[in-house]
Amino acid sequence: MDPTQLTLAEARLAIASGNLTPLALTEAYLERIAALDGELHSFVLVTREAALAAARAAAAPGRSGILNGIPIGLKDIYKTAGIRTTAGSRRYLDHIPNEDAETWVRLRGAGAILLGKQETHEFAIGGPDFTLPFAPARNPWNTAHYPAGSSSGSAVAVAAGLCAAAMGSDTGGSIRGPAAYCGIVGLKPTYGRVSRRGVFPLSYTLDHCGPLTRTVEDCAIMMQALAGHDPLDPGSADVPVPDYASALATRLDGLKIGVIRHFHERDAVAAFGPENAPSTAYAAAFDSALNTLEQLGAQLVDVELSPLIDYLDTNRLIMIAEAYALHERDFRERPQDFGHHMFARIALGAFLSAADYVEAVRQRRELCLEFARLFDRVDIVVSANATGPAPRIDQVPFWGVFERASYTAPYNLTGVPALSVPIGFEDGLPLAFQIAGKPFDEAGVMRVGHAFERASEFRHARPPIAASLRPA
Repeated sequence: MDPTQLTLAEARLAIASGNLTPLALTEAYLERIAALDGELHSFVLVTREAALAAARAAAAPGRSGILNGIPIGLKDIYKTAGIRTTAGSRRYLDHIPNEDAETWVRLRGAGAILLGKQETHEFAIGGPDFTLPFAPARNPWNTAHYPAGSSSGSAVAVAAGLCAAAMGSDTGGSIRGPAAYCGIVGLKPTYGRVSRRGVFPLSYTLDHCGPLTRTVEDCAIMMQALAGHDPLDPGSADVPVPDYASALATRLDGLKIGVIRHFHERDAVAAFGPENAPSTAYAAAFDSALNTLEQLGAQLVDVELSPLIDYLDTNRLIMIAEAYALHERDFRERPQDFGHHMFARIALGAFLSAADYVEAVRQRRELCLEFARLFDRVDIVVSANATGPAPRIDQVPFWGVFERASYTAPYNLTGVPALSVPIGFEDGLPLAFQIAGKPFDEAGVMRVGHAFERASEFRHARPPIAASLRPA
């Protein structure tokens, strides 16, 4: 069997049993990258020789880590000492950091092998922009379509079998959006659960780092290596880390799950117009997913929050204000170094007042309290993700990031863990929903995601391009 078709968990077992070597697995991924990435554009830099050297070292006696011999990719906003890190921008086109992101330090310490850096929207907001140094990544289910952003390359590479897992970042949905459109799993952990030190910021209040994987089990393995307090990250929380794998289950008996329907059934159309109504196929897939959760033993109850637009307006105002503060000096001194998408979106922050920002921070606190009260009644909540299939990449509106409903941003605003899991297909393109939980309950969120995943067949699906190199 082609080793690149193994899940991360399966590859770990194969390496541990001696049936697969880290070198053979790494070589297989590098072969697929060379064959397929000219069409997919998921990598902006492939660290071939370093990856092969790391793979040889991973086979040495006594090497053990939870990710030993597992090849992964990093979104190109993760700093890597001695390896170019561009944030997808001409501003840092020749930037070679002298430090590693703490997340990469932990992953490498667990034995992971770096295959390279993966395409991102410029500074995690400016895309898809065809004028940037690197072409936007393409959806592996249909390369004429958008993979979402800003962790585009990371999601595409995982879905297409070009790496076992990858790291993305999420300020308003940049892990879970690409996971949904590419048919994989994406976790935005609790704010403070995973270090952000050494990762180019977009918004200090809303930024999260997290994994993109093929399965929830793979996600749990990645989180075991990633989670934990970083005293040098001011946003990091000193909270115990559980054994994530042991929390996974195939039944949900006794679990009470709140269903947030009004975000996608009423609020999106009220705020953004009828074109934001869920597709018929999405509504059916969402209801079918809920039915599966009930069959697994969960009790489902509908819950109500403030309208979706309240969460989105607050999230977007804070994001734009903080992003503009980060880039203001460069915008004034070297505007020519930025793409039009990124510059136009972040420059909106120049027109916000201190009163606007303070009011958004106040409203965020109210909405966080409202959301926290949900968990007095339920253990977990589920809600929609993107309510239709990925659009064509040449038809993504310039201002679409602000003009369309986002079902992911509420979880950035509240900081709670949220997981995107596939629930079906429409026109051959993936659909997904979200599972969210109490702060620092990634284990509970992944428990639900794993049980659902095991009760469905979607985890076995691979995009057509991912099958193109399989042995006959």
